[in-house]
Amino acid sequence: MRHIHDSSPTCVIESPYAGDIERNTTYARRCMRNAIVEFNEAHFASHLLYTQPTILDDTITEERADGITCGFIWAKHANTIAFYIDYGFSPGMIKALERCVNLITNRPKIFFRRIGTNENPTWQEPTSGQ
Repeated sequence: MRHIHDSSPTCVIESPYAGDIERNTTYARRCMRNAIVEFNEAHFASHLLYTQPTILDDTITEERADGITCGFIWAKHANTIAFYIDYGFSPGMIKALERCVNLITNRPKIFFRRIGTNENPTWQEPTSGQ
């Protein structure tokens, strides 16, 4: 495993959230680990942070929009945006991609990544001690 350090690239993680929230949350956590272990990235996943209890309610349109906007603001400052696409693109991911492509200054590098789904894994849970 590489180690995160002060000069590690910053990354915003985009993966599905709405719909099958339990499956998508598990997948997003795997994506976060992948960004650290495989790419040495210091990342931010707004859809996991802002949807925590008592922060924002993803089922309320205005609050969902606020969470998406907060993620867009962070994305303007990231080196990369990683779209994890094993489950395809959600509407929120499409908005994020459109927003990234239209940035005039500080446009981040955009990557499309696959790590495998729980149904078709290419990634293994770490065992204790790893």
